[in-house]
Amino acid sequence: MADSREQLAEHLRFLGELGVDGFRRDRVWAGRPGERGEGRGEREEKPEVRSPEPEVRVDPVTELAAIRDDIGDCTRCKLCSLGRKQIVYGVGSPTAGLMFVGEAPGRDEDIQGIPFVGRAGQKLTQIIEAIGLKRDEVYIANVIKCRPPENRNPEPDEVDTCEPFLFRQIDTIKPRVIVALGTFAARSLLKTDAPISRLRGRVYDYRGAQLVPTFHPAYLLRNPSCRRDVWDDMKKVRSLLNGETVV
Repeated sequence: MADSREQLAEHLRFLGELGVDGFRRDRVWAGRPGERGEGRGEREEKPEVRSPEPEVRVDPVTELAAIRDDIGDCTRCKLCSLGRKQIVYGVGSPTAGLMFVGEAPGRDEDIQGIPFVGRAGQKLTQIIEAIGLKRDEVYIANVIKCRPPENRNPEPDEVDTCEPFLFRQIDTIKPRVIVALGTFAARSLLKTDAPISRLRGRVYDYRGAQLVPTFHPAYLLRNPSCRRDVWDDMKKVRSLLNGETVV
């Protein structure tokens, strides 16, 4: 009996250190605040805790195909009647960590239906390989899916009509890094009038990715002295893909 009393006393001292200053025998006191019935001496039932539903990841291959089907043989803007041959949708890995966005298809792209297949496309392929990737490991698209006549810049109404499809491509692929190729692509994505010379060299947060503007490959063909600037930009891209912090 003495041992039992000593154990009880020790237990009460321990509870006292926790702030418990006594006991009552009635059932109302037996529950903690919020766990007992109001004046009924009944313990409330705790609500069932359910695990959150897991996020359903849409299959990017299926979703990209659905976006292309939605575009169809597009007649939403005037470019459909200004000489374009076909839609130039996009090409590459549907799960790419790196995505390139250009301005609009040119003559070669309009013929083949694939973005960046002319001389500028060959230069872009060299740039991709220079950072240790293959062309089919990235994704390549344009702001505009149809060739403007005489390769003129797309007009505001054409951008407004077409860019939602690009946004859907980006949101489906979920790239970690996006490279905006040239003044027009950078301005369209960032909604700014600043020239590419002021936009490049920096990293921007964009739709869950990090966006790096740089000169268009076609501009490099005319101005090879800018190759060093593009290489500096692509080194940033490589660092971002490797999870490194870039300032």
